[in-house]
Formats: sequence, C-alpha cells, structure tokens
Amino acid sequence: MTQPSKQEQPAVEPSKVRLDKWLWAARFFKTRNLAKEAIEGGKVHYNGARAKPCRLVDVGARLAIRQGWTEKTVTVLKLSEQRGPAPVAQQLYQETEDSIKAREDQAWQRRQLQAAAMPPPRRPTKKQRRQIHRFRETHDQGTQE
Repeated sequence: MTQPSKQEQPAVEPSKVRLDKWLWAARFFKTRNLAKEAIEGGKVHYNGARAKPCRLVDVGARLAIRQGWTEKTVTVLKLSEQRGPAPVAQQLYQETEDSIKAREDQAWQRRQLQAAAMPPPRRPTKKQRRQIHRFRETHDQGTQE
C-alpha cells in the first residue's frame, strides 16, 4: 500500500493564527518582520482598534491596512499560517466595496495632480541659451553704469 503524498492530503485550516503571520500569508507584506513593523507602527487596525503582532485573528474580523498611499479595508474569510501562491492568498480575505471605491478615487486624484504638475525642467536649447546671454548682457550693462 502506498501512502498519500503531502500534496494529496487536504490542508487543515488552523484555528489560531497571529496577525503578523496572517498578513504575511495573505501577501500584504513580503516578510513577517515588515508585517510586524507595520502593526507596531499603527498601520494595521483590527476591528477598528490598534493591535499587536501577537493578536490572534478570527474569521470575520475587519482589518484596515495602510500601505503607502492606499488604505484597504478587508474582511478575513479564512485563516492560514503558510504563504502560498497569490490566487490562494486572495481567497483568505475580501476587500469591502467602500474600500475599493475609495482606493480608485484616490488613484484618480493622484493621476490628476501628476498631470497638472509642471513638466520636468529641461536644459535650454542653443537658441534659448543665446537669448539668455543677450538678455543678461543688456541688463548687466544697465546695472554697471
């Protein structure tokens, strides 16, 4: 008789998972240490309150996660201690409709601000340099007299 391999055995969902470990498994942060630092820095709220990295996550809990310019509000659907592929990680949570709309609005506003910003400064062309030199020469002569 052959024993089933590890790949064939169904994964058992853990009953308790630390917050930093869950954020890492759900691929919000690249390492557990980054997840821990974000939690300690107040960038992650658990059910509306600041949490500690050792906080145990419950299914149905609401997390507010700030990453850079964006803030996501997600509901925990499943628990996992292992970091898996992105499609599997996305099944661990569901982002709220309000959060999706707010992120899209903020991204649109940032694009509008960037479009309205001044173009990057460029070096003057040869013709513009000549004009600058002539302008300076005429104005320097007026100040020297």
